[in-house]
Amino acid sequence: MDFQKLMGPGVGQEFAATRDGPTIWEDHFLPEVIDPASGTVLPDGQLGELVLTSLSKEAMPVIRYRTRDLTRLLPGTASNMRRIERIRARSDDMLIIRGVKVFPTQIEEAPTADPLLAPNYLIEVDRPDRLDTVRVKVEARTPLLTEERVRAERRAEQAIKARVGVTTTVEVMARGAIASSQGKVVRAIDRRRKE
Repeated sequence: MDFQKLMGPGVGQEFAATRDGPTIWEDHFLPEVIDPASGTVLPDGQLGELVLTSLSKEAMPVIRYRTRDLTRLLPGTASNMRRIERIRARSDDMLIIRGVKVFPTQIEEAPTADPLLAPNYLIEVDRPDRLDTVRVKVEARTPLLTEERVRAERRAEQAIKARVGVTTTVEVMARGAIASSQGKVVRAIDRRRKE
């Protein structure tokens, strides 16, 4: 979880005996779940964005840190401290690809810098096994010969790798192949094992 890097280890822990989600150490952190749009605190059990306040840090206290993780607060099972449901999604558009934090705009910069490619794109994140894969579909500005298309795909893949540090597969498509309502939308296909 991102907030552990900011606050240090020990925000919460999942008990091996119950394996039902991390228990928040409420003697050191105050957890809240809020509506991501309004900031209104939600009652326990409702889905929202996890917000944490450190109670015992002195030098650098953290007050109402918005993790951007969507979850819900649940009653404790192995202790009287509340636990959180496993993280379902994020309230922003950040993706975590093989441990690398990536925003779609970072990926967008590479293919749209190529004069042969149009700014209409679609990012697909998949996890067919245990590793994330990223496919970027982007439209060509004009019809391209096969060799031009392949070169444009390789250039975009190399540019994304250099800028973001993530390996992707880029597919250049004909103009109009991606519906304009889909452009700049990230579609995540989650095939992770359900627990």
